[in-house]
Amino acid sequence: MSAVGVDGGPLVLAEDEWTGRREAHRARVDELTGPHLHRQAGGVKHPVVDFLFTYYSLRPAQLRRWHPGFGVLLSGPAAAEYATYSGYVEWAGGVTADPGLVGRRRSMLEFTERLLAGTASRPAQLGCFGLHEWAMVYRGGEEAVRHSGVPLRLGPAGTDAVVESMNLRCTHYDAFRFFTPEAVGRNDSPLRREDQVGREQPGCLHAGMDLYKWCYKLTPLVDSDLLVRCFELAMAARELDMRASPYDLRELGCSPVPIETPAGRAEYVRAQSALADRAAPLRAELLGRIRVLLAVES
Repeated sequence: MSAVGVDGGPLVLAEDEWTGRREAHRARVDELTGPHLHRQAGGVKHPVVDFLFTYYSLRPAQLRRWHPGFGVLLSGPAAAEYATYSGYVEWAGGVTADPGLVGRRRSMLEFTERLLAGTASRPAQLGCFGLHEWAMVYRGGEEAVRHSGVPLRLGPAGTDAVVESMNLRCTHYDAFRFFTPEAVGRNDSPLRREDQVGREQPGCLHAGMDLYKWCYKLTPLVDSDLLVRCFELAMAARELDMRASPYDLRELGCSPVPIETPAGRAEYVRAQSALADRAAPLRAELLGRIRVLLAVES
């Protein structure tokens, strides 16, 4: 965790302490990403998990690299490794995240602060039922099916009928932008990138998943402990996302959440609410990290 020493300088970590943290982090990431890497080596695709390394741009090897976060100085000979990494500088006999990064990434810090604070300030909306994945294939034909080789659970006509039977209430632009043209006009309101800060809300699965993205975009200023916890949340949210999708993933061990039924919608809302509760403290932690960084620069 990022911290500052009692004299206002970096918190100094002895080599045996920080290398222990580094090894624990590597073991944790290896456990989380091992199955994916094994499948990848064999050329086997997984429509649920692969998303975490394709849509999100951080690779497993990058996730595995431990970062202490801003305001921490790594001491000892082993710290020389970090001096070779982008975003680090040698200082006072050790290596630390470059304070100059705060200024260079200020616009991203300010945007992310506004986005996270705005999201946290709004009540959770829990009535979307994960229909964004259905809207991405609605009346789109074979070319709209995003996971080749995975059948639609209800078939094309049945999938279209579900979309037509319920309101689309997506609030997340980065899901909405993948809607088929026929689905765009069915959303409660059109979404634009420039409205993102004013529209995101904490019940959205993707708003919770994106905490992982904001963490890694701010690496090495944000510590790896928070990054991995946000990754674990993203994994859980992605699983619910695809279980509630129109795809039949039972061969992968993903039992469907049949949102076309009242019982399935109730199950989805319960799981969505639990993920929103899990995301809230992570969002608050990341927001706190960002505000510390902005205060350092001001």
